[in-house]
Amino acid sequence: MVKMKTMDGNTAAAYISYAFTDVAAIYPITPSSPMAEVVDEWAAQGKKNIFGQTVKLMEMQSEAGASGAVHGSLQAGALTTTYTASQGLLLMIPNMYKMAGELLPAVFHVSARALATSSLSIFGDHQDVMAARQTGFALLAEGSVQEVMDLAGVAHLSAIKGRVPFLNFFDGFRTSHEIQKIEVMDYANLEKLLDKDAVDAFRKRGLNPDNPVIRGTAQNPDIYFQTREAVNTYYNALPEIVENYMGEISKLTGREYHLFNYYGAEDAENIIIIMGSASETVRTVVDKLNAEGKKVGVLVVHLYRPFSIEHFMGAIPQSVKRIAVLDRTKEPGAFGEPLYLDVRAAFYASDRKPMIIGGRYGLGSKDLLPGDIVAVFDNLASAEPKNNFTISITDDVTNTSLPCVAGVDVTPAGTKGCKFWGLGSDGTVGANKSAIKIIGDHTDMYAQGYFSYDSKKSGGVTVSHLRFGHTPIMAPYLIDAADFVAVHNQSYVHKYDVTAGLKKGGTFLLNCNWSAEELDAQLPGQLKRYIAKNDIKFYIIDAVKIAQEIGLGGRINMIMQSAFFKLADIIPLADAVKYLKDAVEHSYGKKGQNIVDMNNAAIDKGIDAIVAVDVPASWAEAGDTAAEAATGNEFVDKLLVPMNKLEGDKLPVSAFADYADGTFPSGTAAYEKRGIAIDVPEWQMDTCIQCNQCAFVCPHAAIRPVLMTEEEAAKAPATLPSKPAIGAKGLMFSMSISPLDCTGCGNCAQVCPAPKAKALVMKPLDTQLDKAAAWEYSQKEVAPKANPLNKKTMKGIQFEQPLLEFSGACAGCGETPYAKLVTQLVGDRMMIANATGCTSIWGASAPSMPYTKNCKGHGPSWANSLFEDTAEYGLGMFLGVKQSRERVEDMVKAMLEGELPEDLKAALTDWLEHVNDSEGTRERSEALTAVLEKYKDNCDKCAALYDEKQFFVKRSHWIFGGDGWAYDIGYGGLDHVLASGENVNVMVFDTEVYSNTGGQSSKSTPTAAIAKFAASGKKTKKKDLGMMAIATAMYMLRRLLWAPTRTRLLRLLPKQRLMTARP
Repeated sequence: MVKMKTMDGNTAAAYISYAFTDVAAIYPITPSSPMAEVVDEWAAQGKKNIFGQTVKLMEMQSEAGASGAVHGSLQAGALTTTYTASQGLLLMIPNMYKMAGELLPAVFHVSARALATSSLSIFGDHQDVMAARQTGFALLAEGSVQEVMDLAGVAHLSAIKGRVPFLNFFDGFRTSHEIQKIEVMDYANLEKLLDKDAVDAFRKRGLNPDNPVIRGTAQNPDIYFQTREAVNTYYNALPEIVENYMGEISKLTGREYHLFNYYGAEDAENIIIIMGSASETVRTVVDKLNAEGKKVGVLVVHLYRPFSIEHFMGAIPQSVKRIAVLDRTKEPGAFGEPLYLDVRAAFYASDRKPMIIGGRYGLGSKDLLPGDIVAVFDNLASAEPKNNFTISITDDVTNTSLPCVAGVDVTPAGTKGCKFWGLGSDGTVGANKSAIKIIGDHTDMYAQGYFSYDSKKSGGVTVSHLRFGHTPIMAPYLIDAADFVAVHNQSYVHKYDVTAGLKKGGTFLLNCNWSAEELDAQLPGQLKRYIAKNDIKFYIIDAVKIAQEIGLGGRINMIMQSAFFKLADIIPLADAVKYLKDAVEHSYGKKGQNIVDMNNAAIDKGIDAIVAVDVPASWAEAGDTAAEAATGNEFVDKLLVPMNKLEGDKLPVSAFADYADGTFPSGTAAYEKRGIAIDVPEWQMDTCIQCNQCAFVCPHAAIRPVLMTEEEAAKAPATLPSKPAIGAKGLMFSMSISPLDCTGCGNCAQVCPAPKAKALVMKPLDTQLDKAAAWEYSQKEVAPKANPLNKKTMKGIQFEQPLLEFSGACAGCGETPYAKLVTQLVGDRMMIANATGCTSIWGASAPSMPYTKNCKGHGPSWANSLFEDTAEYGLGMFLGVKQSRERVEDMVKAMLEGELPEDLKAALTDWLEHVNDSEGTRERSEALTAVLEKYKDNCDKCAALYDEKQFFVKRSHWIFGGDGWAYDIGYGGLDHVLASGENVNVMVFDTEVYSNTGGQSSKSTPTAAIAKFAASGKKTKKKDLGMMAIATAMYMLRRLLWAPTRTRLLRLLPKQRLMTARP
């Protein structure tokens, strides 16, 4: 009996790996974490592997630690697995060499991901895998969720039998997170394939004091080379072992697998060679072109290492004359990418001499469309094919790109495409996953789901792409021709081309608080014209109102989901309602009957609340609604605006010529004006006590106190009322709110302590849009003023400009208020080294940079290196600046030895005497700069010193990171930096879990807390980072008491600060 199940690639890999795994040592990283998470859940539930045990899973402090634990577990005779990607895989490389050299049957499941270069990308390509191809691990590739289910077991079986470790990989996000209806392998069938003698032999080779041996010896030049060559026989035998196991899987599934699978015409002349998810796109294009009379094919690579030339050559038709090799990676400076070079090398010793060209595609999950593949075949068939080409982009700098061929449709008849535009955290993605599983698991239809979203936290745009059909769906790319489009946030109609690709006669559902009569005035002309000219069936629903009435707040997912099932007509509505309610019971049953009842009510009301819109004929002639005027800021107009409209794919390479090293300007988030909140605060002037607590807690700096002169207050818009400021005589006080930057969390209204009544009341966004002009006036027309209050008080500091604003953090974020506060204190002279994690994602997701500058152009400089090295990175920044400032000190001392004008001498002396004093450093710097400017044209030393003016200000060095960094992966570096005694500040944003990767346990997680990898409650107590830092300082103190220079050195200790922010 064939068992069909709807799941994603990560779950498929986890399911197979669980069968063969005794121990899993892991560390969370996107997009591989879900594999380990489900293994942990299954183990907690008592699920048995094929050896009759539950898997023993251990979360380590880093990927380097995880690979060390894998290595040790294998040496103890336990079959051991890990799951990783990207930088995590790179940290495992040293141990990978050891495991391969020691012939240990490790299996690494990798959801292949881009590497951090000039920027970080969490999305998929093969850069990480290709960076590990030299380790001695076998590399096995899959191209779909079904292939992961079918072939992941081959990696385990072959590793055990062949004694070579395996890196089993599939494309991150595109396969790891794509949901498909697939056939599930039976553990009983897998067990029959297992070489139990090889398992027994492996276990007996485990280190054992009863039969001791020595491993990991140090070898000299006399034998090291020979021992490396001694492994050759194992690698020579491996391809046939893998081929045999693939044959067994083929027998079980009816799907044919080989080391290299050829699809296409038997007499093909032009072929593509590829591996990974894009192989499915190529196959569908090959079928289309051959049906049109072409002779083309595709060779899909499964076993990349060891690369069997014999099997490779045997799979390629003798008729082939031209080959295009597609690599999903980039190796700058190389003659070509890895697979391309291997293919050329394979043909070198052959009497077959086809033309071989190579190209790059798909970096960072860049979508590969069927039209791109047609372009490759067209290039291959041309008189002079372009080599080292790129596809899916426009390279107008080095001219490598092939233009995509438009209008290529390979969608099977009867397949429906549906797109859902949602707001991160509104439940849209979760509801669509539920919809796919309902259709996949309860009907004979095939289903596919993929979820596209930006790097913002909750509150970013999400687009769910769902396909349903009666044949297997081989379309690993976004939907560009949809039958159904739903928009779950009404602001999107003004920001994005939401109906792009909606088919003629398609269905469009808009969640909005507009009535049908108001649509003509509210919708942009372009959208109205498209709806009318393409006979779109248009419906509206006020899901937010329904959700609030039921008690679900902003969670509109179940309402929109039931509306979808009614309109899309994919399965009978009564069945859909039953399955939805069953899913509610399954998901929320443990949270109480009230939660279940509310969600069931949402399902019922979603069906009844749909309003069909009678589209006026006049809409067909609607004129375009004018686009927002250009800002004059080149970066904003040419990059930020198109990227925020989700049109970044259209930007050519030349647009980034000035940003090739990854440098982006500060303060660009201020231009976004997303308008995503449902409700925003309205200031009640009469009840306000001017405490500024609301501004203090605002995660996005969207509410700020303003001090105005009476003249400025008189000129202010009526929407910016004011009253006499308390503590600032002669000034007027107002609280300015940016409705378009607010995310609607309500923190400000909640914290307001006004005794008579709340001074902030949450009201619908539409009622507050007229306050946008007041915000602009308060920020741009009101003159900056010296702070009349004490900036070291909570109230006083809020009159300092926050230099962190409008970030992509979640609504209600508990991290950003702390970072914002630091920028108000010392932001004009800050240097920030930021660990990868939440703080780096909300701190610098292209193109929106929330760290900004003050009116003088000063503000935090910010940079991210990696996850694990941030303390060292920040210390390096400090050391570099310290060396430069000491050079400037030497220059100043040399100048003071000569005759100088009194004003210059006074400025130099004052600066030198307070060179390391933070208080007043900006003023001393400006005074010195001004006097040097006066003399530099006639004084070479003055001119030389003036050129170093960037080092006059004493900088404030900060190291930012979360608890995953500070307590786990980066702790060794943090400990070293704390022990250095240097003058740096560390801010730990301690959320007590790995927030960015999905809530996994860290050593900051308290005892008994439930988190991922602590499903039954954490057994150990929270690490006391503060006490450890104090212990380091006390050790230094004891040591320094014996130092001859103890008085000078002891002064260094108080300069170092470690702070933990507890959101």
